Amino acid sequence: MSLTWNDYGNRDAFVEGVIADVRGSIEDAIAARGRATIALSGGKTPVAILERLAALPLPWSSVTVLPSDDRIVPISDALSNAGMLVRIFGRSGARVVPLVGAVAPRHEAGQRADAVLQRLEWPLDLVWLGMGADGHTASIFAGPDLEAALMPADGVRAVGVHPEPLPPEAPVDRVTLTAPAIAAARRCVVVIEGDAKRAVLERAVAEGAGSSAPVGQVLAQRTASTTVHLLR
Repeated sequence: MSLTWNDYGNRDAFVEGVIADVRGSIEDAIAARGRATIALSGGKTPVAILERLAALPLPWSSVTVLPSDDRIVPISDALSNAGMLVRIFGRSGARVVPLVGAVAPRHEAGQRADAVLQRLEWPLDLVWLGMGADGHTASIFAGPDLEAALMPADGVRAVGVHPEPLPPEAPVDRVTLTAPAIAAARRCVVVIEGDAKRAVLERAVAEGAGSSAPVGQVLAQRTASTTVHLLR
């Protein structure tokens, strides 16, 4: 796999660098195909960046936004990534596509999410990934559904997953883009903070497909370069 590292020593430069990357992906996609479809990460890091992004004068009516993963909760729940995207992009004119339409057992929720994704145009123009301290990315966690997320049946773009152990800050099941769906994206960015996460990512990338960290196994499936934005 090929990675391009962008290291930032201050938050303002970090935010501007990520915004410029995502904006460029949107503008390139619209120039080439008249529309853009992007998958965005949840979590704490993206919120302020996405709020700045949504305020930009882009042709948002030509943009479809979806979460790269979500918790199986109502969209009104504070844990919902789709709810966060609706709040941020709702006034921009962008189309927000939730993965979770109703609370359901994880496999049923995954099937519903996959049906939603099958109606979109593929590959995605951009996937924005975060990464946990344990090396998970999107909601591709260690647990009973790890292999289904990494090596799904042909054409499956979303699965329901049960993280094991459940993260204490959000102890619920999830749906996630599968590794092949992420790997196929025209552009992929990983946005992380801190030297500890850098060390986890560097080790996972070095180990590649044999990594114990899901992020290493996901990125090993990409043939195009991945850009890392790191706030030191």
